[in-house]
Amino acid sequence: MKSYSQALKILKKSKILIKNEYIKSSRSLNRVCVENIYSNSHYPSADNSSFDGFAINSKDTKNLTKKKNKLFKILGTIAAGNKPSSNKIKRFQTFEIMTGGLLPKGFDTIIPIEKIVFYPSKKKPKFIIIDKKISKNNNVRFAGSDYKKGDKIIAAGEIINSSHILAFKSLGIEKIIVKKKPLIVFYSTGNEISEKTNIPNWKVRNSNIHYIKSLSKNLFFNIIDGGILRDNNDKLFKKIITKNFKSKYDIIITNGAVSAGKFDFIPKIIKKFKLSKYFKGVAIRPGKPIMFAKFKNKNKSFFGLPGNPISSAACFKFFVYPYLREILGMKKEKPFTAVLKKKYSKKKEFTRFIKSKISINKKGIIQVEVLKGQESFRIKSLIKSNNWAIFKSGKENFKKGELIDCFKPLGIQ
Repeated sequence: MKSYSQALKILKKSKILIKNEYIKSSRSLNRVCVENIYSNSHYPSADNSSFDGFAINSKDTKNLTKKKNKLFKILGTIAAGNKPSSNKIKRFQTFEIMTGGLLPKGFDTIIPIEKIVFYPSKKKPKFIIIDKKISKNNNVRFAGSDYKKGDKIIAAGEIINSSHILAFKSLGIEKIIVKKKPLIVFYSTGNEISEKTNIPNWKVRNSNIHYIKSLSKNLFFNIIDGGILRDNNDKLFKKIITKNFKSKYDIIITNGAVSAGKFDFIPKIIKKFKLSKYFKGVAIRPGKPIMFAKFKNKNKSFFGLPGNPISSAACFKFFVYPYLREILGMKKEKPFTAVLKKKYSKKKEFTRFIKSKISINKKGIIQVEVLKGQESFRIKSLIKSNNWAIFKSGKENFKKGELIDCFKPLGIQ
């Protein structure tokens, strides 16, 4: 039996190739960026006003006081989107300027509208009165003050979010190169599995596929429901795997039938194929029977997840999800740490993935609490949890106050 760290090393060495594609930047949400993307221009593209007000040349106010004020002639109005005037500017002249309006040549500062005194009246103004020195560069957004040409927007291997899309569109970046979403085909297994709502108590509703399909809505993979494989249908399963070698699917996942029982037929069939990488059984709980295979000379991988709902969810989070990140060129997900609220014990040789609750105590310390109901069939505790806590192998007892590695569950915002 492999340790969890050994299993992760095998996954790292079993990468399949996921192709790239060009897409519109506006449709790139939650996609993985293939290359660094840089700004192709300054943003803002030109000096502009951050307030509604009046643009002046600050030098014209150098010697002004309340007793020695000056009338500045209003030349017109510049709205956002207007081409700025190219006329030569004389001393003691001004333009009314709206937020986002481009600063005309010869002006270097903006006086907000709230501080303006008009002459002869506010209703029919021809001039504004300035009676003090105004400093340079007030209320001006300078060209390149946010992004300069050549600034990095996003690095290769990062997930594109809504803020990136805002930057792309603001900077005129219309198309980008991303990784295609890996396509997973998912097969449920077992005579007990039913698609019906009303079932006898010896049947089980087919829920795991729907959990993982829901994850795909906000993650970087697509998934197809391959249907239900009934117990011990060896010939059909072998035929399905062989057929999938020529399919568009990148990863094949089965759910259930991977343990050591009479009806657990998946491992013996997978081992009949030529494999370059393989493991079956990992020293973890939940999810101990998990298996993985990389087919030799095929750009396909296989995961066999245990059938219990929490085992399936934990194995997807801690095996399939890291593998997806690896093949997409992403960085390894890093845990955060939290202080253990109460002592916890487990078997030394196992790594435990624990449904837990993160909270902040009165001292502002992040703490993690192990929830009741850790069995692999218990869904209620998964709903109550907001965290996976990892208690690593090699240690049996964990004291109150110890730092524990924690991971945010998939599907939780």
